[in-house]
Amino acid sequence: EEFGVKGLVPAYLDPKTQLQDLLTGVSFASGAAGYDPLTAKTANVIAMSGQLELFKECIKKIKGAVGEERAATIISKAIYIVCTGSNDISNTYFSTPFRRPHYDINGYAEFNARYANQFLQDLYGLGARRIGLLGLPPIGCVPSQRTIGGGKNRDCYEAENQLAIAYNAKLSGVIDSLKAVDTLPDTKFIFLDIYYPLLSLIQNPAKYGFEVATKGCCGTGLIEASVFCNPTSIPLSCPDASKYVFWDGYHPSEKAYKILVPIIINKHLNEFF
Repeated sequence: EEFGVKGLVPAYLDPKTQLQDLLTGVSFASGAAGYDPLTAKTANVIAMSGQLELFKECIKKIKGAVGEERAATIISKAIYIVCTGSNDISNTYFSTPFRRPHYDINGYAEFNARYANQFLQDLYGLGARRIGLLGLPPIGCVPSQRTIGGGKNRDCYEAENQLAIAYNAKLSGVIDSLKAVDTLPDTKFIFLDIYYPLLSLIQNPAKYGFEVATKGCCGTGLIEASVFCNPTSIPLSCPDASKYVFWDGYHPSEKAYKILVPIIINKHLNEFF
């Protein structure tokens, strides 16, 4: 919507998605995936590699509809937003025993940065030329993670935030290295910081018109997220989500997104062109 294309980017796999949707933008995302392949496997969702396969399928459909030349133009001039990684921290590194014995915080950030680097190069190989890589948020400050790791006062789970900061430093480094590669010409790689804009909302809620920053609107506001914010829990929710920075235990509210997205887009829009 902020790019002025359309109000909602439909899911590529939605049966209602039409050819015209493919020409103006769709989402290949699979919730709870991450750069770490184990994250998607644990959650039983589509891994980043699988999402690339869906994009390849989409390209074939576009070529079949408008021809090779027009398809190449559409694909190269499109803007690609890559947004993942939070679940690598909250669901894989800190909630399972599989990675922490082998990687400290910096090591795990580096481990995932290698996957991010390969993903971006694969995306380039499929024709993408305008790629924005969204960094990680202050995941330790979202309501569910405060509940899990913030102690009796539900402070921010600082270990998760430290990993998010390290992760972002590595991802930003990936972008810088790709910009310097002569074999990837005519490409815009842009790192989009979300950590500090969202942290500002959390630390200064009244400044942005919010009343609550440590709990979500849905249900108890302490832990529920995704499928647990359903018709059963919603009647127990707050009457006005616009007063909350977070809709549920993990995701910002619509009002928060409407504040955050223009901040990010206005800062970086010219870099895409």
